[in-house]
Amino acid sequence: MVEFKLVISDGPKSYARSAPEPQAAGFLGRRLGETLGGELLGLPGYTLKIQGATDKSGFPLRPDLPGSRQTRLLVGEGFGFHPARRGTRDRRTFRGNTISEDTVQINLAVSGRGPTPLEELFGAK
Repeated sequence: MVEFKLVISDGPKSYARSAPEPQAAGFLGRRLGETLGGELLGLPGYTLKIQGATDKSGFPLRPDLPGSRQTRLLVGEGFGFHPARRGTRDRRTFRGNTISEDTVQINLAVSGRGPTPLEELFGAK
């Protein structure tokens, strides 16, 4: 009983959708940076790339951390931490790069377009 919130980015526009159980099963075990066919979401001809995700506690998935475990890392400036002073490091919580049942939101970017624009497929206002 997994359901993901999806944010599909197409240049300056983004579309929010949810993926119920049958579609959500296609995301389990995938990693950040992987590409997948749009047929999984009812977007024929589109290719989507997994750009990022967030777990149930709001912690981001980190691309260089294998698996789906949650861990605390000592990080400097960069992904997930922006220090007030130069050289400062801090311990932050992250989750691995694999999508699991604990993932809530998945960020996708359009990397290949289909014949129909997304505005028509999603019925944008």
